[in-house]
Amino acid sequence: MTTDAAQQVLRSINTQEMTSLAEQLVRIPSFKTEETEIARFLESYLSDRGYEVQQQEVEPGRLQTIATLPGAGDGKSFMLNGHTDIDPLAMGWKRDPWTPSVEDDRIYGAGIRNMKAGIASMITAAEALRTSGVERRGDIVLACVVGELQGGVGTTYLCENGPLTDMAVIPEPHGANNVLTTHAGVVEFAVHIIGNSRHIVRKDEAVDALANMARAIPALNGVQFTHTPREDLPGLPRINVGAVIGGRGRDYDLRGPNWVSDFCTALVDVRFLPGMSSESVRTDIERVLDAIKTEDPNFQYEIEMPPDPKHRVFTRVMEPFDLPKDEYIVDAILRSFRSVTGREPEGFGTVLPGSYTGDDTTHLWRAGVPCLLYGPAGASESDTVPDEYVRIPDMEQVAQVLALTALDVTALPAS
Repeated sequence: MTTDAAQQVLRSINTQEMTSLAEQLVRIPSFKTEETEIARFLESYLSDRGYEVQQQEVEPGRLQTIATLPGAGDGKSFMLNGHTDIDPLAMGWKRDPWTPSVEDDRIYGAGIRNMKAGIASMITAAEALRTSGVERRGDIVLACVVGELQGGVGTTYLCENGPLTDMAVIPEPHGANNVLTTHAGVVEFAVHIIGNSRHIVRKDEAVDALANMARAIPALNGVQFTHTPREDLPGLPRINVGAVIGGRGRDYDLRGPNWVSDFCTALVDVRFLPGMSSESVRTDIERVLDAIKTEDPNFQYEIEMPPDPKHRVFTRVMEPFDLPKDEYIVDAILRSFRSVTGREPEGFGTVLPGSYTGDDTTHLWRAGVPCLLYGPAGASESDTVPDEYVRIPDMEQVAQVLALTALDVTALPAS
């Protein structure tokens, strides 16, 4: 990568177009399982600019958009991967979340933080290479995937069906001055308690699933996980019982409060360390529940990992991710960061609290793609007003760093 080529690419970063794209993305609601409209928008947007675009049907009627900017064919390929699904909205917005607004150097709107700003930045980076006229040896792939908030549904599909690349960066919202190479494992699962329903007049003959869940929850919260502690991840492992529902039957019929509940489900999230696995987590959970069962044979449970999709939580496991620091992509993005900013990142490797989350790097890495995290952070206006925003200068810096990283990687010989 020559200095002239790098400067030519940086001059081609179009901040106005990047902001406009982010605004268009905000206007399209795209909650998990509801990403097809935004996939169709991105297919049109990228096709109009000369990308080779395919739409992958991850599930019936559920599309994601994969676009390729071809190189000469004799260089390494590079992926920018961003998820189009967004988090549920909190109450209390003082702006219309679906009408983006630019105020000072901030852009506000639903999903801008996680991660429509990142998608706009990564597309802007690719566009800078396309419009600069700088020759590329390797392909650049823009993967606009679904279902990261379900544990990586879209990237898992991508890993199984292609296209894959030699290296990748995911612009998750951890900050324009942070480069992350480590994150927690994430597994979500259901614990079902099975009881024996009886009418209230025969309650003494029943086994109350709700009462037994009340015994299970403290045991779950107190589980001692089998692990080797890490100083850089002092808050792991951790567990959270996030939701409970119970009633009659496996559909939780609530029409009979005069009957003892015979089925109760807790939805649980566990964040765990590199060196642990989802199976070791399950073994530890079973150990504490089996202890209750030993004391009380009427205590019956099932673990469903991952849970039924009807619960709309993670349907994939994100195993822990810990990229070796000697991978080329690490050096490439650090060089690009220094070129753009003239300094070192504020955070590198494990960056808290970002490294307590999970993301799609784990799936790419397991598919043989060295990758890491670098994207613009987002925030809300205050603790009491949930209006999301991202700073446009941070988006611009991320686009610049990603563009130079893509230029670096795709200049490498393919073999």
